[in-house]
Amino acid sequence: MSTSRTGWLMFATVTLFAVSFLRLISGISYLSDSNKVNDLTGGLFGDSLAWWGVFDLAICALAFAAAVSLASNNAFGRIFGYVWAVFAIVNSFLIIGIAPWFAAATLALAMLVVYALSVTADEGGV
Repeated sequence: MSTSRTGWLMFATVTLFAVSFLRLISGISYLSDSNKVNDLTGGLFGDSLAWWGVFDLAICALAFAAAVSLASNNAFGRIFGYVWAVFAIVNSFLIIGIAPWFAAATLALAMLVVYALSVTADEGGV
């Protein structure tokens, strides 16, 4: 197995690490009923910030597991990367009316991670 890494695969790995830490912070702020959170009452989970926190922590766990696995060049990371992208894209559509810039940025990053994983699929793993 080759230990060389392409730029796209490293981009996906670093992006997933960054997203996991961002979602950890936002998930904790949702769970602590922070007053620095957007008004999400029109969203899927209504005014229950606890459910938004659980959803963000799930995205955090997926992103972190995918990043660690991708850093080790395991196929598991590619699968988790795709699963994370699906969750992130769904989340983007759920909050696009509430936080459009955040939703657009998340959607763009998720699509770039999917692209990065798909163009480097022949480098080992899945």
